[in-house]
Amino acid sequence: MRPIEAARHPAAGGRKGEGAVSGNDPSTLGFRPAAPADAPAAVPLIYSSGPAAFDYVFAVDGHATAQEFLRRAFVDGAGEFGWRNHWVGELDGRVVAVGAGYGGESGLAFMLAAARQILAHYGPRRAPAVIARGLKVERVIPPPARRLHYLAHLGVVPALRGQGIGQQLIEHLIAQGQAQGKRRLVLDVAVGNPRAQALYERLGFTVTAQRQSQLARGHAAVPDHRRMERVLG
Repeated sequence: MRPIEAARHPAAGGRKGEGAVSGNDPSTLGFRPAAPADAPAAVPLIYSSGPAAFDYVFAVDGHATAQEFLRRAFVDGAGEFGWRNHWVGELDGRVVAVGAGYGGESGLAFMLAAARQILAHYGPRRAPAVIARGLKVERVIPPPARRLHYLAHLGVVPALRGQGIGQQLIEHLIAQGQAQGKRRLVLDVAVGNPRAQALYERLGFTVTAQRQSQLARGHAAVPDHRRMERVLG
């Protein structure tokens, strides 16, 4: 259960300078580990990284939205969606970017945390269907193997997209993986998102696989995805 992006990746943004916010200089961007108090700013950015996939898995009409579940999981702290798994980027004390980078060895712990969080949020009647949908998404966006370092949940606030913040975020996550001794980095990109793919290619990632998706539920249709990889020297 690891949606990484929508049809237009928030970390890629639009044309350089598009939607600039006066007074914010991206060169002063700083990164720090996320904290529970970051939930109001971080959760919408995490959701924006893959709204179709998140809605496909977590939205239940009349009971819960995907963002409500993501907020619960983020504040809980554990697992793939918890604050402990994320970094935030700040400008002038304001969270403007979020992302996660983790190794494949986290898979079992993440699976157990997700099952616990889903059961607590949806109850025993609805939880099995949510878990089943998450497993279906993993056929399109599979979890990383143990030896890999995976980048996910990349998001930048709309007003600052296209100003290089997404690139700084990815470079920071790459550096974190390198500091942990990781040599192979992977991420997933929607086939309909050439701008994000071009950004990743500029950062040294190449396409290694493509997986088709026929997953659709209501308004949420999970797009085909390409897996991209970078080997660190």
